[in-house]
Amino acid sequence: MAVIQKYGKNYSPDLVCHKENHPSDKIGVPGCHKKWPEHNTNWPRPVARVWTVVLLLGTCLLYCARVAMPICAVSMAEQFNWSKRESGMVLGSFFWGYCFTQVFGGYVSDRVGGEKVLLLSAAAWGSMTAFTPILAHFCSQPIMSMTLARFLMGLLQGVHYPSLASLCSQKVVESERGFLMSTVGSGSYLGTLVIGGAGSLMLDLYGWESVFYVSGLLSVLWAYCMWKYLLKGEGPIITLESLGSGGPQSKLSKRHWLRLLKQPAVCAVIVTHLCTSSTFFTLLSWLPTFFKDTFPDAKGWVFNVIPWLVAIPSSLFSGCLSDHLISQGFDTASVRKLMQFFSMGVSSVFTLLLCGNTTFPWAVAFVSATMGLTTFSHSGVSVNVQDLAPSCAGALFGVMNTCGAFLGVLMVYFSGYLIEATGSWATVFALITTVNLLGLCTFLGFAEARRVDIDSSKVRHHNIHI
Repeated sequence: MAVIQKYGKNYSPDLVCHKENHPSDKIGVPGCHKKWPEHNTNWPRPVARVWTVVLLLGTCLLYCARVAMPICAVSMAEQFNWSKRESGMVLGSFFWGYCFTQVFGGYVSDRVGGEKVLLLSAAAWGSMTAFTPILAHFCSQPIMSMTLARFLMGLLQGVHYPSLASLCSQKVVESERGFLMSTVGSGSYLGTLVIGGAGSLMLDLYGWESVFYVSGLLSVLWAYCMWKYLLKGEGPIITLESLGSGGPQSKLSKRHWLRLLKQPAVCAVIVTHLCTSSTFFTLLSWLPTFFKDTFPDAKGWVFNVIPWLVAIPSSLFSGCLSDHLISQGFDTASVRKLMQFFSMGVSSVFTLLLCGNTTFPWAVAFVSATMGLTTFSHSGVSVNVQDLAPSCAGALFGVMNTCGAFLGVLMVYFSGYLIEATGSWATVFALITTVNLLGLCTFLGFAEARRVDIDSSKVRHHNIHI
């Protein structure tokens, strides 16, 4: 496990740096934690807290709109006479659209601002969600219209997390990024719980259409409030000129990108995120089946709700803990490694415990601990990309998320093959543990928290004063 140090490895009180509010903007020299003399664009703490709540609600609504179709899929299949294959085609089309816009969304956010991309995309996918019942009823081929609608939903929602990463890297100081990202990340679990409870109730009382109407209109309302009160009615216009002439932080040439991707720390972030995303997708996809196969008489709401109830406070706690340690002067890289150790190392212990013969309460406890500890990655690898490359954090996070999503699908399929071939769930949990440990060892060995997106040799002497 990483050993936490105060003030980094080579701290020297004799070196005095510019007093800028950019703790993340560090010189690209190992051990030298100096600030870049850039214009201060960070949010004040009260503003950052408001944005944290708003982005939490936005992520919650994002998942409400995303999960609306899976909740209503059975009712829609009965009404439109869909087969299992056709239902799977509708549900799976979201993933393909989701992968295609990750990098593009991050690239645009780095150049014009993540808040603009978040606003426009939320208004678009919120409207698409609200219009889904209309498309289903008024198209002669509902299966085609729903498949296309889900594909477009994936395209529109694919920009959300890269935009968040870009916005956080540009507006939030290093010592507060963990709390913001972990809090906003907990919105995914909250949204899943809300739509699972309220959506199921609306489905029974008012029909499947109501789930889409309510979640879609609330998302549009959120986008309007964000535009009206946070952006002060500023027009979220993204022009070709703004894309071609982004701010000074976004001007990274192809040569700089190649240099960036050759950095061991950047490769470590990509590999680690790829591992943690794929294992999370695998658990998310197969845990309900595991409980049904192993404990057929168990109540479904217990294992579908309790782990997410644990994940929400766990995510918030990890963010508070990481920010507290950094504010106390502990080395940022060591804090990120500590968070990732809990996320991938300690959680793997509880995953392995599922391999043995356990009772239903213990299985729920182990799964809850696993899912809760997994959320610590919000304060680890997910934030580390902003430490390394704040000028292109959105695009780089898009690359990470795209790779993680593709590997996640492959790992889900491979896990199904293992279950059929061996007849044992232990092989799946062993695979998850192996992948987690691979990512953890990579992160502990190569992760850093210094800036690597700008050539330090050109500006080193302008940032250090003796």
